Amino acid sequence: MSSVAPVRSSDDGSGPARRAGRAVGRALHRPITGPAKGIRRATHAHGAGESGLGKLIELHAINGAGDMMITVALASTVFFSVPTDEARGRVALYLAITMAPFTVLAPVIGPLLDRLPHGRRASMAAAMLARALLAVMMSGAVATGGLQLYPAALGVLVASKSYGVVRSAVVPRLLPPNFSLVKANSRVTLAGLLATGAAAPVAAGLNSIGPQWPLYGACVVFLCGTFAAFTLPHKVDEAKGERRARLSTHEAHSKRPGLRTVSRSVLCGLLANAAMRGLSGFLIFFLAFLLREHPLAGQSAAVSLGIVGVSAGVGNACGTAVGAWLRARAPEAIIASVLCVTLGVAVLAAVFFSGLFVAVLAATAGFCQALAKLSLDAMIQRDVPEAVRTSAFARSETLLQVAWVLGGAIGIVLPLNGVLGMWVAAAIVAMGATMAVRGVISAPRHHPQQRTSRPRVA
Repeated sequence: MSSVAPVRSSDDGSGPARRAGRAVGRALHRPITGPAKGIRRATHAHGAGESGLGKLIELHAINGAGDMMITVALASTVFFSVPTDEARGRVALYLAITMAPFTVLAPVIGPLLDRLPHGRRASMAAAMLARALLAVMMSGAVATGGLQLYPAALGVLVASKSYGVVRSAVVPRLLPPNFSLVKANSRVTLAGLLATGAAAPVAAGLNSIGPQWPLYGACVVFLCGTFAAFTLPHKVDEAKGERRARLSTHEAHSKRPGLRTVSRSVLCGLLANAAMRGLSGFLIFFLAFLLREHPLAGQSAAVSLGIVGVSAGVGNACGTAVGAWLRARAPEAIIASVLCVTLGVAVLAAVFFSGLFVAVLAATAGFCQALAKLSLDAMIQRDVPEAVRTSAFARSETLLQVAWVLGGAIGIVLPLNGVLGMWVAAAIVAMGATMAVRGVISAPRHHPQQRTSRPRVA
């Protein structure tokens, strides 16, 4: 009996208690770690983890969630908390104080960030941190809707678009092997859309506690994004061999870079995308007031706006998924096709105006805008040399943001007449469709020897 090892007494319950504690810990931990591991597997699949693209996908998801929380807070203050006439005045004031200065600042964002090729991670982190601080500043004014809210909103807008410009420039440096740029952008965009959709009900729940709580949530999210930006690979900040793009088919001896185009097909694709982005801004502002004054049959204003918003979001997500599947074959033809489809739906919505056609137009616009943007990315990847591709992305993204601002301005000043609004939407798309068709006609026939011999960028 003396050779038998002593058995540890469990009378004090330490053994079973410890096992029970571990079991409870695992049960509480699994709802967090399980989805987190699933998300990490999805974002790091197909070499995205090794290249660093997975971390950018996660960073963009954080960006989308934070922006949605700020959007909910502003919407509840500027739009939903007052009667329609007053809300229209507040939104007009919001546009005047935020969008108008942004229209002036936006053309500067791309070239300014273009001069900081070695600080892209710091630039994205600064954009996150700025929005975190501005969200706290806005929390004191969001309940009253005071004028101090609007300069802070302008700062949030500028920081958000600055992040978007840098993110577009960073993607080409994080491509995994055998990964097209359109596929990479589709993953990044889809992650942002999913995070936006997930953050919307969370922001709405926080808003039910108080109008400042979504801003507190946004502050926490953007602080996480600030640290996440520095987890990107160091190659993001490398700029060896890069030059600033002078996107021009003429002025061959000009020393000043300007927003022209390296080829007519890229220019036409860029202008066609600008029309789609302008349509997006127009529909957001115009339908927000139209559906508040004239909601869908049998629905409240909030539900009507939700239906149209969900339609646009689902369309955008589907367009992003289809774009990755198509791999941007014949991108000029894709851009022309989706704009012609959007034009047809806009005309139908104008002729047979109804809530159903409004929702269909929102879904179609979201779907086609995603496909058109992914196709434009593929054209830039194909036609713009790598040495200046990041610069080209920065400048093209700036133009698209300005187009969104101009479209939103049209939507806010237009009378709340549904038929008139749909015809204006059709006119916006028609201009883009014309440019898209011109792009198809002028698209170069790519041959291996021509791709290397044809000069694209001075």
